[in-house]
Amino acid sequence: MNQTDLHVHSGFSNDGELRICEIVAKCVINGIDTLSITDHNSTKGIEEAVSLAALCNIDLIPGIEIDCSYSNIDLHLLGYNIDWKSKDFADLENAVNGKVMDSFPEMIENLAKVGIEVNADEVLDRANGQLPCAELIAEVLLTNNSYSNKKLLPYQTGGNRSEMPYINFYLDYFAQGKPAYVEINHMSYADAIDLVMDNGGTPIIAHPGVNLKGNEKLITDLLDHGAQGLEAFNNYHNRKQIDYFAEIARQRNILITCGSDFHGKNKPLIEIGNYNFNEQYLFYLLECIRKLKTYKHDKQ
Repeated sequence: MNQTDLHVHSGFSNDGELRICEIVAKCVINGIDTLSITDHNSTKGIEEAVSLAALCNIDLIPGIEIDCSYSNIDLHLLGYNIDWKSKDFADLENAVNGKVMDSFPEMIENLAKVGIEVNADEVLDRANGQLPCAELIAEVLLTNNSYSNKKLLPYQTGGNRSEMPYINFYLDYFAQGKPAYVEINHMSYADAIDLVMDNGGTPIIAHPGVNLKGNEKLITDLLDHGAQGLEAFNNYHNRKQIDYFAEIARQRNILITCGSDFHGKNKPLIEIGNYNFNEQYLFYLLECIRKLKTYKHDKQ
């Protein structure tokens, strides 16, 4: 268990689960003293997080995780120390929400094309006013016994993808390059960098080993075009990837960060404060965390 977690999602993310108060309570139990709430394209949870974290003597770094694209590759950009009250982030959330809702019918259609049918209205009802997501589609399919399909067996109890069934279903069917994937025209990487920087923040590339798998050399281009650090320590990078990204950061004297990417029920094996780490970089990481706690950009 680590004392810093800079990548945590609340129920304000369309694939998150817990309320801010529940997340802060978990942080207290898990001994977290530095936290960042980084909801997808939303800063709605930060005000409450700031207040509750202060009451619990937890340092709260305001954050966000922005969907964007570079060279036709879907990326996630973390922004830390942002001016979270800025209208820019409300506009971002509204724009993304519209795009996600527009993509939902095609997600259902694409899934049907590969032999898995689900009632779209049932998914929307289960969303209860929130954005529908691939993990919610999986939850509906796997918790309603009326959906009997051999293709769901790997995600059911005892199946080889059942340890985290909802996120695994997303990875197998809806991730970029998979059969039910729907392209969403998210903002460009350059615009995402500008959004973070223009609002006083520090842009960091989230879990690069996931989004850049097979294209790791692009990390140089991304760093040359605005990113000021890499999330080297997470639950997705193996030791080789950790060393690769941490060494790039150290050689360039840029930031490295750490985070669990906690979501709740969609990633049940991931707990706040738990992520893969290499003690070799401990002092460098601690210095990066110190900088994030104290450093803000001037607005451009």
